[in-house]
Formats: sequence, structure tokens, C-alpha cells
Amino acid sequence: MRHLVENLKIACATQRSISHLCRAIDINRQQFNRYINGQTSPSAHNLARTAKYFDLDAADFGLAPRLFRERLRKPTLGLNQSSELLKAFPGDLTALRRHIGYFQTYHRSPSWPGMVVCSCSRILEKGGLAHVKSMERLRDPGNGIQQFSKYVGLAAFYRNRIFITERVVGSNPILSQTILLPFDEYQRVYLRGTTMGVSWRRENLPYASRMIWRHVGAEPDLRELLSRCGPLTLSSRQLPPTVRSFLADPSAEVYAVPAEY
Repeated sequence: MRHLVENLKIACATQRSISHLCRAIDINRQQFNRYINGQTSPSAHNLARTAKYFDLDAADFGLAPRLFRERLRKPTLGLNQSSELLKAFPGDLTALRRHIGYFQTYHRSPSWPGMVVCSCSRILEKGGLAHVKSMERLRDPGNGIQQFSKYVGLAAFYRNRIFITERVVGSNPILSQTILLPFDEYQRVYLRGTTMGVSWRRENLPYASRMIWRHVGAEPDLRELLSRCGPLTLSSRQLPPTVRSFLADPSAEVYAVPAEY
């Protein structure tokens, strides 16, 4: 492409730094420097990733610079990595790195009145972002219910709070929001906070409840981790004392929006 190098420089000038751009698109900084210095050309795959970040087509980098600037500034209704919303992630990535790993998570849900829903989650760093992956397995043999759900999301760290936004993977996506409070530097096992979502057994009613995450390490036994998932009674021996006291507190009631509203 005749104008590739110049257009890459134009695009880079819209970012706060080239390092930030390379982290966002997960490309090696030294490799990217060779692109903008004209020493080598990006592969079709890397050019496509770069174009996607700027909400462009790969062929746009071959346009004359004047036309490229116009295309780069075009308004878009879609969310991309440069949107105002996604600029909120990851916040303080250094602080978030202290919480990288796997968690057993616990919360109260109107789908299982009087019980605790146990799931598992993972926070991992990739491409300059803190990604979140969660799994929820719910079994109720008495009612013939067996549900397995996967969630993907992002985490951000601000003012000593971890903000997590996730969506269900599948044909019927649903969003959920969790806010967790880390304790002091030397206590990283438990993260306590609240979660907001919808109840899948009660007409998808919105609800909010307490949530607590227990860190189980960087490389736990994944089969064992998943085997613990499901609805548990508050008296279950599988609940650590810290989890039980946090979720059994009288003030830890689930708040659900009534259907008549």
C-alpha cells in the first residue's frame, strides 16, 4: 500500500501513546515500530486488527492521507476500543494485577430463595486489559433443572474498588454488574461487594444482592473448582465461615424489583 506508513502515523497521532495502542491491539511494540518506520509491512492479520481498533477496513490504510483522515474521523454509532465507555478499562492495572487468578464466588439470588449460588470466575490480563471469565452451573434434580452458563467481561480498578461488567455468552445475552471491595494489601483472599443482574427463574426480574469472591490461586484444580458450583444452603459445610457470615447477615437480603412495577 502506497500510503500505509503515513496513514499509520496519522492514526497513531489520535492515541495517547503508541505503547497504549500496541497493548490494546496486542501487537509487539518493536514490531509495530517497524511498521510506522517503513522497515516492514504488517501481515494481513495484524493490519486487520489495527483497522478494527480504529473502526476501519484494512483497505482504508491505502487511501490518500486526506481521504484517510476523513474516514478516521467519521462518526460511528458502534462501540469500539476507542469509545468513551471502553476507555474506563482497566483503570489502575497495577492494582488489578494483585487480584489476577481464579475465584470461587458466592451470592444470593431470587432464583434460589434462602440459598447461596456458588460459581467460579477468573481475572486475567491480556492485551493491556483485565478480562473476566465466569462459569455458573446450577443443578436441581428435584425439578429437572440443569443449567450451565458462561460469562465474559472486563474489570476496572478505581478508588480501591473493582468494577466488573459481564455478559452471558450465547444467543440470549444478559449483562450483569459487580462491584467488589479489596481489603488491605496483606488480605487478598476475599473480595466483598454487591452484584446486579436478572433472575432467570422468575421472569428475568432485576435484582441486587451481596457478592463475595474467594481467591483460590493461579492454577487450581479446575475440575474441583467447577464441582463446587451450584446452589448451597447457608448451613452447607462447603461455605467457608467468612462467606457464611457475610451472606447470612440479616441485612444481606436480596432486593428484587416486583413484577407489577
